[in-house]
Amino acid sequence: MNEALISRTGRHLRSWATGRPLAGGTAGGGSATVVLEDAAQLPAVLSSDVVGPRTLVLVPGDQDGEEHGPSGATVVGFEGSLSEPGGDASIGGAIFLQVQDYGTSPYMSLLGTTLVRVAGEPDFEAFLADADRARQTGGFEAFAVSPAVQIADLGALGEAAPDDGPGTRLWIAADGAVSVSPQGTRLGTAGDSAAALSAAWAAATAAAPAVALGRAVPEAVRGPAVAERPWLGRYLAALDVLRDLQVHGVSDVRISGFGGRLVPELADVAGAYDAQDPAVPFLAWTPQAAYVRVPGHERTFRLGGRAARTAEWLLVHGDPATAADGADGAAVRQVLDFFAERGAPLLPATAGAPAEVGA
Repeated sequence: MNEALISRTGRHLRSWATGRPLAGGTAGGGSATVVLEDAAQLPAVLSSDVVGPRTLVLVPGDQDGEEHGPSGATVVGFEGSLSEPGGDASIGGAIFLQVQDYGTSPYMSLLGTTLVRVAGEPDFEAFLADADRARQTGGFEAFAVSPAVQIADLGALGEAAPDDGPGTRLWIAADGAVSVSPQGTRLGTAGDSAAALSAAWAAATAAAPAVALGRAVPEAVRGPAVAERPWLGRYLAALDVLRDLQVHGVSDVRISGFGGRLVPELADVAGAYDAQDPAVPFLAWTPQAAYVRVPGHERTFRLGGRAARTAEWLLVHGDPATAADGADGAAVRQVLDFFAERGAPLLPATAGAPAEVGA
């Protein structure tokens, strides 16, 4: 495998595991990523319209990234398992992946890139317990914030995932059953059309986004638990923030709204603007510095103490005028201008003249 194909395969694998679409999207029909449990299903898959020029197919065996002529799909082989907790897989001798179930992950050594799956009710309960603890105390499980870890099937765990579905990912089991994940509800059979699978997905998700974990966690358990925690999407996004900071050497991090606030008096504000929505920027801090991450942007901004406290007033209240009741009005304007100037507004529809953020 050349470097371009290695990079592409890594992006597709992450998208397939999480249900998040490929960054920037990919033009064309068919599913973006299709993973087969058994190569015997490959002919049926390649003869259907679920694959196209944008599709990367991962199949057990020695396929080396050749393009399938009629469909234009790229077929890449792998060894091992991409589905079974406790297993591992290698792709082209360049990508190595461990697969673990959520419940045992805190006790396992991370030897490299690790996909963590909710494979049953005990895993789901462990996930909820960790999320509740983080929300209440600010303590996040070490394995969950490791840059080596990716939790699978995020839409079924509380993340808004409007683009998940057969257009983003497919799993083809050894018996030909088709879903979006190994733990997912069956949508059809290998060889079914893209339209049929999309219709099955739409019907199955009309009431709740349960398909990706449909065979692992009963909806009577999953649905109410997620509904009782409308902040789970923000929790999952906070894990991303913490992983990114660790990549850049920043550890011992607190996240505003999880177990407390940088400004203690803001901890008791009811209905905080940043309490639930994962699209609202995150304020994080360590004993040495503070950081703001604006979702949808690739940059993390480092702030001085005064600017960080002002930013927290804004993120908690969601309104500059209300924030200015507790923070200095000029500082509020400076902070808003700083982010707006850089194309990453802290609050919607805020802009102003360039300004420096004070320490």
